Amino acid sequence: MAPPVVHSLREQIREHILEGIVGGRWQPGERIVERRIAAELLVSQTPVREALRELESLRLIESAPNKGARVRELTAADVKESYPVRAGLERVAAELAAEALATDPSALEPLEREVAALREADRAGDTEAQARHTVAFHREIVRASGNAVLLHTWESLGIEVWTTLSIRWLSPEPRAHAEDHARIVAAFRDRDPRIGVLLHDHVMGCAPRV
Repeated sequence: MAPPVVHSLREQIREHILEGIVGGRWQPGERIVERRIAAELLVSQTPVREALRELESLRLIESAPNKGARVRELTAADVKESYPVRAGLERVAAELAAEALATDPSALEPLEREVAALREADRAGDTEAQARHTVAFHREIVRASGNAVLLHTWESLGIEVWTTLSIRWLSPEPRAHAEDHARIVAAFRDRDPRIGVLLHDHVMGCAPRV
């Protein structure tokens, strides 16, 4: 589940722990021992503690005095909570990005690359790649808005984490993702005036069912 670029030791440790949670190494309710991770990765406990605090802010783990950090008992309802916020942000992003994406054909190329990658992931049934390229597609739209505050706020929601959990943990059956995203690219290209609403509805349609 590693992102394209990892900039710091804290981020590397965070991704290591995330992979363990998503992959089942740590089960819901199980304790994550800070000093064991530090020993395993040959690092001090300080960046491990920072990574755990970040995961706590994303509500993936919880901590209590004298009990340490534990994986939260997450439900579909927990994961679903972030989707209305994300959908609202992406509606604004789509409306801000619409003109640039419609007038500059090269601006759509990053989105088209992610759709092509999603087709491959769909064919292979690779849920990890589906999550990675789905997030990358939506990140490109938010980036195309040209609004740094919007991008920062979107990133702070932990989109990659919650998308991965939705696809790998909570989807009732395998599904294809490429064509839904191809339709969004077409809407940008065709200057569809409802592009903001279309993207909002698309995001909400991906939310897990409670």
